[in-house]
Amino acid sequence: MKTPALGPAERGEALARMADRELDVLVVGGGVVGAGTALDAATRGLETALVESRDWACGTSSRSSKLIHGGLRYLEMLDFALVREALKERGLLLDRIAPHLVKPVPFLYPLQHRAWERLYAGSGVALYDAMSISSGHGRGLPAHRHLSRRRALQVAPCLKKDALVGALQYYDAQMDDARYVTTLVRTAAKYGAQVANRARVVGFLREGERVVGARVHDLEQEGEFEVRARQVVNATGVWTDETQALIGERGQFHVRASKGIHLVVPKDRIHSTTGLILRTEKSVLFVIPWGRHWIVGTTDTDWDLDKAHPAASSADIDYLLEHVNEVLAVPLTRDDVEGVYAGLRPLLAGESDATSKLSREHTVAHPVPGLVVVAGGKYTTYRVMAKDAVDEAVHGLDRRVGPCVTEEIPLVGAVGYQALWNARERIGRQVGLHVARIEHLLNRYGSAAQEVLDLIAADPSLGKPLAGAEDYLRAEIVYGVSHEGARHLDDVLTRRTRISIETFDRGTRCAREAAELMAPVLGWGEDQTDREVRHYEKRVEAERESQRQPDDLTADAARLGAPDIIPL
Repeated sequence: MKTPALGPAERGEALARMADRELDVLVVGGGVVGAGTALDAATRGLETALVESRDWACGTSSRSSKLIHGGLRYLEMLDFALVREALKERGLLLDRIAPHLVKPVPFLYPLQHRAWERLYAGSGVALYDAMSISSGHGRGLPAHRHLSRRRALQVAPCLKKDALVGALQYYDAQMDDARYVTTLVRTAAKYGAQVANRARVVGFLREGERVVGARVHDLEQEGEFEVRARQVVNATGVWTDETQALIGERGQFHVRASKGIHLVVPKDRIHSTTGLILRTEKSVLFVIPWGRHWIVGTTDTDWDLDKAHPAASSADIDYLLEHVNEVLAVPLTRDDVEGVYAGLRPLLAGESDATSKLSREHTVAHPVPGLVVVAGGKYTTYRVMAKDAVDEAVHGLDRRVGPCVTEEIPLVGAVGYQALWNARERIGRQVGLHVARIEHLLNRYGSAAQEVLDLIAADPSLGKPLAGAEDYLRAEIVYGVSHEGARHLDDVLTRRTRISIETFDRGTRCAREAAELMAPVLGWGEDQTDREVRHYEKRVEAERESQRQPDDLTADAARLGAPDIIPL
């Protein structure tokens, strides 16, 4: 089965097809849950479409901690069902669904008290491993181990000697969250879903009480059209309440946003062969390996300001630096920070006053006929959320529909990945690229890396590194537009690649070259290319300015100083 590209022509065709027929299911929201819902519906044989008002994973789903995990802290809350469910999903993603995108990652948990803490924490991690194995999909990760202080300092020399008396090491998994969502969308399209980003739902179609579709505004071409569907799924995350308001319904629950910020620092600033997990007074703090970088996060604070561009304040950055420096022998400073990003967790309100204690369980509701709402949850369990949402939608269809099959559906790039990984040195010799470049491509695209190599074969200049962001090849910029649906420079530098958080200049040095690579594919003239670069530079400056502000209110105002290139 051929995997379709998500280029400009394909987007236009998808929009035309949506407007041309009545669908079974229209999914609103292109984050991980919406993309997963579209894949679930399409693989049950349902006529499916997916629309997203901005870019794929533009909100919460590109700004997470990049972890696929069971959630050790939920064990402490005695939420065994959630942990068991998440560990099963972790195993499925590692073993079957996305082995090219989801990778094991070790974490060290420093112990600060003798005897009782080792027993307490060790029991929790042992239970975590046991639940993973009992799920039937957890045998691929190494078991946890107990370390003395001396051994822990050998594994993580970055730690202060007096910051621990010993440690536990265990394994979880990680991925590039935005890449994962883009791959989900492509997989849904492969199975027949019509998908379009920059297509905003501006209202719902009604026949009496029943929702029968949506009015969609094409933000790129400035047209508005109707998409009729027998069931509409609202999977808009922290925007759930706003989407519900389009039908004059608040809904059966309220979604509350919790802000989490992350810092990105170069690999050489923290001397360790393992990630770290540290307790804070409010939550936990992760130090996560990320290629040639570390991700340090996260915070957990209530947020009721602009949801499209949550801002990290100076206080947020100081909080993370202060807490991570409590255990680091060589402290981090502001000068070490390459990138900062902030995301919003969609939490179900009404369960607890503190956002860090709100459940990560999800809820599916059918507030009016024809409309299903799915909200809450966590990234790791997106597939279960999608299944539950489609199950609910199927109740509103008057025909027999098959069960969920997404446990068995590998994402684009998964099939053949291991064979290509084994042949990576030979492939490198054949195409004239260093084996490290081939590994990079395989870990980002899996077996679809061949499509990137085909671009290089057609134009060898695309095999050169992008100036100012040498970890990426020029071909990856073109591929992000021609195959992965990127429409603007910000899409490519922030989500198709991670240049915006992985370089000290935050992508401004390579912005011009990247825009010029995108221009022929998207039909940009010189004026549009210049506009894209100016907009990106203004966005970076607004983010830097927000991170100098003392609190959320002033940080939000500073970030809003750079409006979206396409107004919503």
